[in-house]
Amino acid sequence: MNNVFSKLGLLQAGNATGSMVSTIIMFGAVFAIFYFLIIRPQNKKQKEARKMIAAMKKGDKVISIGGIHGVITSVKDKTVIIKVDDSTKLEFSKSAIASVDAKGEEQPAVEGKQEASK
Repeated sequence: MNNVFSKLGLLQAGNATGSMVSTIIMFGAVFAIFYFLIIRPQNKKQKEARKMIAAMKKGDKVISIGGIHGVITSVKDKTVIIKVDDSTKLEFSKSAIASVDAKGEEQPAVEGKQEASK
């Protein structure tokens, strides 16, 4: 019985470098998973948001982060002025804009609403 335990102890001592390599491989695999599932999609989303903000122009329909809907009346360096009502204009930071719909774009109607209106 002691003979078996002593052989197991020798095998464990000789396997220390193999254990280190497998640990490094495991850390590399975890980093790769985080990169492809978290970091890369987030960078892609930020790039699209920057592109959307840079493309804003007068007449575009926008929605702010707070949920305010309006039409852009003028664009400045860091802010936009949005017409919310006939006589109400608000100035927002460009980073406070959640989405932009260009002038000519129409939102596709939901099929259920089309059928209900007929």
